[in-house]
Amino acid sequence: MYSKCGIPGQAYHSFCEVPNKDLLSWTSLISIYSRFGLVTEGLSLFWEMQENEIYPDGIVISSILLGFGNSMIFSERKAFHGLIIRQNYVLDMMVHNALLSMYCKFGLLSLAEKLFHRVPEANKDSWNNMIFGYSKVGLEAKCIELFREMQWIGIELDSNSLVSMVSLCSQLGATYLGRSLHCHIIKHSMDENVMVVSSLMDMYVKAGNLNIAWKIFCGTQRDVVTWNTLISSYTYCGHYAEAEALFEEMISENLQPNSATLVTVLSACSYLASLEKGERVHGYIKERGIESNISLATALVDMYAKCGQLEKARKLFNTMKERDVISWNVIISGYGMHGHGKSAIEIFQQMEKSNVKPNGLTFLALLLACAHSGLVKEGKCLFNRMQDYSIKPNLKHYACMIDLLGRSGNLQEAEALVLSMPFSPDGGVWGALLSACKIHNEIETGVRIAKYAIETDPENDGYYIMMCNMYNSAGRWEEAERVREMMNERNVAKRAGWSTL
Repeated sequence: MYSKCGIPGQAYHSFCEVPNKDLLSWTSLISIYSRFGLVTEGLSLFWEMQENEIYPDGIVISSILLGFGNSMIFSERKAFHGLIIRQNYVLDMMVHNALLSMYCKFGLLSLAEKLFHRVPEANKDSWNNMIFGYSKVGLEAKCIELFREMQWIGIELDSNSLVSMVSLCSQLGATYLGRSLHCHIIKHSMDENVMVVSSLMDMYVKAGNLNIAWKIFCGTQRDVVTWNTLISSYTYCGHYAEAEALFEEMISENLQPNSATLVTVLSACSYLASLEKGERVHGYIKERGIESNISLATALVDMYAKCGQLEKARKLFNTMKERDVISWNVIISGYGMHGHGKSAIEIFQQMEKSNVKPNGLTFLALLLACAHSGLVKEGKCLFNRMQDYSIKPNLKHYACMIDLLGRSGNLQEAEALVLSMPFSPDGGVWGALLSACKIHNEIETGVRIAKYAIETDPENDGYYIMMCNMYNSAGRWEEAERVREMMNERNVAKRAGWSTL
């Protein structure tokens, strides 16, 4: 009765009105506090219950453990486990499974394994908890091994374990195992579970089988979760117009989209740079009075920025009550991509004054902004400032810096930066430097850099062609011919170009 009140405060007031509080009354109240992750309050009630000479059973202990699993309080969980051992509650299978679940949720698999192996005949819940735990921390081999063992013994997977296993197949690209799981799901009539169906759709999409995902969607009960999975699947595969059309179809079926739906659709509008469709989604949000959260507000800012509506994007950004690092990165990137490098740096300075710490993507957006605006001095300063935040530049950061230096004609500095990199340059880095040499007609530098590039990736036809073109532009026909001969000797074929009409 108390748990159905929905709000812990209301449940507590109802509880206080009960004259003779029995174990059931205390259990009901402690359970609702646990579900909300209010562990401190739940523990306080637990001790108060015992002071009133009402002693706990396995259900109350399990409720407290559920509370630990739903909160981020670490300090008291081991002490509570010690209490369970001292009072022999660990012998209760319900308590054992609640402990197992708690440790699996926190990713403490060594403790979970000890508990799991301590019971000679673990039940279905114990096995399923371990599958979830191994999946959560990325122990794929152990997860599959346990799954095979469960099949051999004849223990059924619950819906959470099936979702974990299907997601695992998706991450590993294990198509055959994924298909056998699909058969298992159909055989055991689990294909009506929304979360299981959504995980299957996601798996097939990531394996490149969008048609199978569509067929699964058509054969299942449609709700917000399945619609969201389908729309995000089309977005993931780059079918942005179709994703937006699916959103329209979802609305026409009188289904209320949630913030996750709207974020995905706005992402599709951003990729399409379709202001009209983006504004239609924004209008729908206003019309329905949908409450905006950080993700939704950020998606709107991103959409307007990518559609070139920087004033609208900035206005929305300024009205956000909360901003995370993604929100700041989106607005910085928006200004940068449209050549407003100084505005991007100005926003970064505001970010530094806030309590949000920049990350690697923040500096990547800033360096791109500097490259698009020709802000060499500012770009160098920002690149050096990464160490202030303990951020190590990756290949993309180096490629941006080399592009910036190369475009401005600082080719020697760009070359020195490439040679000082702590890892091997990739095609993006060499390509940026070679393009700069071609733009500034620095043939000797370009040829020298092309030779470096060929040494690191001798099968990349682009480097040979770039060197050949530079020799041709300088009228050095014999050397250009030697490069072509080198390509033939090394069996490096020029890839065919293509165009669309």
